[in-house]
Amino acid sequence: MKKYLIVFLISMVPLIELRGAIPYAVGFDLPVIPSIIVALVGNMLPVPFIFLFARRILNWGQERKLIGGFCRWCIEKGEKGGRKLEEKAGMGLYMALLLFVGIPLPGTGAWTGTLAASLLDLDFKKSVTYILMGLILAAVIMLAASLGVFGAFSLIK
Repeated sequence: MKKYLIVFLISMVPLIELRGAIPYAVGFDLPVIPSIIVALVGNMLPVPFIFLFARRILNWGQERKLIGGFCRWCIEKGEKGGRKLEEKAGMGLYMALLLFVGIPLPGTGAWTGTLAASLLDLDFKKSVTYILMGLILAAVIMLAASLGVFGAFSLIK
């Protein structure tokens, strides 16, 4: 149970997310399906909070002396980039969100994807659905990579 709690907590950490939780679970020989479910739940838990409150916090921060410039920059950059993406992606914007979250590269993932969706004022339910699908894609990719790496290590023994 302790190792599942660690999987859950790792999956909640920004930048690491389930991209770190799945290899941890595979490395400690935890059953795959329960580990993926725990990692998905842990990674999805912050998503609604980020979506609903990130923009509000940035708007609140605009008026603060110490962080105002940074918050304004984040909002302006997010809105400008988001509008360009909307124009180019059209109906494929949610698919782009899915791929952004699902392809495990540095700086991508549920936290960043949710922040982008929030700044773009995307539909909450649709965004959360596509973020979840992206996380499932990321879990499959990370599972395959982890099994390959740890499988190769087991051959060396």
